Amino acid sequence: MFEALRYLGRKVVRAAPSADRDRPLQAADLRRGIAGDELVLHYQPLANAEDGAVCGFEALVRWNHPERGMVPPLDFIPMAEETGLIGPLGEWVLRRACAEAALWANPLRIAVNLSPRQLHRPDLPALVLEVLTTTGLAPERLELEITETALFDDFDRALEGLRRLKSLGVRIAMDDFGTGFSSLSTLHSFPFDKLKIDRSFVKAMHVDERAKAIVRAVLGLGLSLGIPVVAEGVETDEQLEFLKGEGCAELQGFGIGRPAPIAAHSAHVGAALDQTRSAVAA
Repeated sequence: MFEALRYLGRKVVRAAPSADRDRPLQAADLRRGIAGDELVLHYQPLANAEDGAVCGFEALVRWNHPERGMVPPLDFIPMAEETGLIGPLGEWVLRRACAEAALWANPLRIAVNLSPRQLHRPDLPALVLEVLTTTGLAPERLELEITETALFDDFDRALEGLRRLKSLGVRIAMDDFGTGFSSLSTLHSFPFDKLKIDRSFVKAMHVDERAKAIVRAVLGLGLSLGIPVVAEGVETDEQLEFLKGEGCAELQGFGIGRPAPIAAHSAHVGAALDQTRSAVAA
């Protein structure tokens, strides 16, 4: 077996053997990664549209594979969902995000995504309560994001679970709003704390008048219902100015800030990061 050589700047770096790099990732690899603390969180900021101040972060999981390096979510999240590992993976993200956020000097909100499988767990409210109690994170700082499709399998049971979560004091956000099939009836059934416009509409709104009309309509709906709306995928000043002018509450995207380890956001969270890392590791 031959090792490939590649150049990185002026240094010659020996890459991992191709058989290790190219073989498909297996569930056993991810199971080991979860148990072996190979997962890491990157945080993407959310900003107030009015003044640009960072008001929170969304926790996004990455897998630091010992042979492949940083594995992007699209390469392992679908496998986790298919194999049932999304449960322990999601619990790891929830615990780590809450533990780290609890140590920030600046009490910004932390958003964590829930998978459909997690949402339908009967013990999810008990788990969230246990995590909040253990970490000391104030419930109002935790924002749980769900997609509308997560409600489809058992709508009534999912809504009951959301009501139990909301009774804990946490915030519930609907992610990717506008991509489901019954968004209006869902809004009528449950008092969401936030709507997140899917990035596909934001990306297209300055080249497609229909996309712009949809964004404007969702923003108007949010204002009418008293639900703050977040625009995802904001990358340009043109998008930012349009969204701000239409009453969008918060912005997220590469134009606001890219996902990065929490150390890169120390100016916003105000945490003693060495203390945060050591406390979480313990």
